This record gives sequence, structure tokens and C-alpha cells, in this order.
Amino acid sequence: MNTRVISWFSCGAASAVATKLAISESKHPVEVVYCHVKEEHPDNMRFMKDCEKWFGQPITILQNETYNGSIYEVFEKRKYIVGVAGAPCTRLLKKEVRQKYERPTDIQVFGYTVEEEDRVNRFIDANNDVNLWSILLEKKLNKSDCLAMIQRAGIELPAMYKLGYQNNNCIGCVKGGLGYWNKIRVDFPEAFDRMAKLEKTIGAKILKSKGERIWLEDLPKDAGHYPTEQAIECGIFCQMAEENI
Repeated sequence: MNTRVISWFSCGAASAVATKLAISESKHPVEVVYCHVKEEHPDNMRFMKDCEKWFGQPITILQNETYNGSIYEVFEKRKYIVGVAGAPCTRLLKKEVRQKYERPTDIQVFGYTVEEEDRVNRFIDANNDVNLWSILLEKKLNKSDCLAMIQRAGIELPAMYKLGYQNNNCIGCVKGGLGYWNKIRVDFPEAFDRMAKLEKTIGAKILKSKGERIWLEDLPKDAGHYPTEQAIECGIFCQMAEENI
């Protein structure tokens, strides 16, 4: 079987740069694959088309059709949003979709930057069956480098970055903290209200304040400070680490 290089494009700046570098340096053809989630910002489709031109090749789009690629269908059908077992949306809409597509012989590229080197190394030690190409680590590139490279390529950054978000995740990521959700309440009030209603329907609270779980609708508007909150991760390393725990 021919060696296949899969670059997992996420509509984030780092994954875009990792993909471009892999296409430029790989000895084998690179297939660029994206796991679509409906609740991501619609501008991601524009960014993807711009990146296809930059890459010089199309991007394969995958989606979990059981849940129509929607985090809300996952939460409603599973009656679970997020907790000690992690977030089911990551597992069902991203990890399982990848697992069905990948082959044991694949070389896999992810957009993990030099800031994440220790975490990636721990993952490799625990999952040596995955042939991971950490191309951004090899190049010593950080997140700021990737953002700058996208801009220098003449590509407009995704809308979520321009709005001040640290990652280009779903609009209303259940892994976000108090400050993050207060920012969502301002920038995307409909997404905030939808998640608040879902909490009540399922009977689950996604946020914790001062050691106690609180409903989104009761979140004080001055709670948290998003710029200082830990970046939200939503990918294969995060999900596998949660499963190991």
C-alpha cells in the first residue's frame, strides 16, 4: 500500500501553515482533510477556499452524518454536554470521523506549534502507533508565527481570530471558561441563549464559579477575564488525553 500523508486541516492558522509546509516538503502526495462542524463560524468556508488556492489543491470535507455534523445534535441525543469524561462533540464529530478515514500506514500532520511541544511529546510516547509528523515543531514555529505567515500569504484571517478569540473553535465552545462565555454573550448572543436553553433542557451546567456549578443564564456579566483564560483545545490530543485519564 502506498504511503499516504494526511494533513488534518481545522480552519485554524496553525493547521493551515502545517498543511502548506507538508505539501512543500513531503516526498509523498499530501491529502488535506477537514472534519466539518456546523457550529463553526461561517467565515471558515471562505478561509478554506482561500487556503485551497494557497495549497494548490482541494480539501476533502468529512462529516459525521449521524449527528449532521452538529454539536447540538450530539448533546441532545447523548443527553450530555461536558464533564469529567470530556466533551462528546470532539470525540464524535472529529476523532471518530478521523479514525474511520485514517489507515495504520498514514503519516499524519496536525497543526501543533512549538508552545505545545511537551504535550505532543507525551502523546507520542503514549501512542507510538500513530505516525505523527510534527512539522511546526521541526520548524520551531509558534502560534504568532503562523498567524503572521497567513497574513503575509495575503489570506484574510478567520473571523474568530479577528474578533479576538484565541482559537477558531465552534461559536460557543463548551470547554470555554467564564470570560469566554461572557465574550460569546456579547459577540454571539443567539449562540449564548441557545446553549443556556440547552443546559436547562438537559439539566447540566457547563460552567463553574467559585467552586460551584452555575447556569449560563446566571453568569455575572463581569465574571472571568477571557484574555487570561487558558486557550480552549479541541482536537485529537485533547480527546486522547481525556480518554487516558
